[in-house]
Amino acid sequence: MSATLLSFGHGYSARALARILLPRGWRVIGTTRSPQRAAGLRASGVEPLVWPGDGPVSLAGVTHLLVSAGPDERGDPVLNALGDAIAAAAPGLAWAGYLSTTAVYGDHRGGWVDENTALTPASRRGRWRVAAEAQWRAVPGLPLHIFRLAGIYGPGRGPLAKLREGSARRIVKPGQVFSRIHVEDIAQVLAASMARPDPGAVYNLCDDDPAPPEDVIEHGANLLGLPVPPAIPFDRADLTPMARSFYGESKRVRNDRIKTELGVVLKYPSYRDGLAALVRDET
Repeated sequence: MSATLLSFGHGYSARALARILLPRGWRVIGTTRSPQRAAGLRASGVEPLVWPGDGPVSLAGVTHLLVSAGPDERGDPVLNALGDAIAAAAPGLAWAGYLSTTAVYGDHRGGWVDENTALTPASRRGRWRVAAEAQWRAVPGLPLHIFRLAGIYGPGRGPLAKLREGSARRIVKPGQVFSRIHVEDIAQVLAASMARPDPGAVYNLCDDDPAPPEDVIEHGANLLGLPVPPAIPFDRADLTPMARSFYGESKRVRNDRIKTELGVVLKYPSYRDGLAALVRDET
């Protein structure tokens, strides 16, 4: 049976997944709000669906559903617009995936969290994600899988891109650590889950090496042969409310479940591996 993925909010991570699925003969449909972006999706082999966030969407023939669109104070935008249609289609789906965030765990002062850790979000963004996860869980019969993503980096996105742009800042907050993951590892985890569905499962998507953000910037600068940006104490940094909220949480995220249950071997188990590969690929 042929497989068809409908990807809502077909962005950075979903495009990486499509690069795995399309050579395997999958049909991939990706939504975008922008008619201008539709041509780019089509050129990559994805069937574009211009969807402004309201109005009907046909789920006929769809076997797999991926949702990357972020929620807001009103909840999940896809379910708010298409909840009845998705519930009606749920029995015919082999797999559904929702891309959430590790922000749902809140602040653990550098301590470790796993998928069984209580959800105690410290930010508005985290609270919206907890609510959206609950919305998706409430869809009857949906073969739902939740993926909680750490900080994403990869080609054109992350510390190397910021260093090249000259916008990277090395902000130092003692004790601060973040987990992160290369976009190709996100894609391979999603593909592995599709091959081994386990409705109701929750997976943390991160690498093996949580680290202070200033260390990552310094390492990236050294790889590129660029000056290391000066250290800026957190309490003196001029940050947007969104950026400041990221520094309000410090935790190390465990990823054992993607290895033991899905058999995933990370391509880039550390930011050092991922950044070195990006430099090689870009040169």
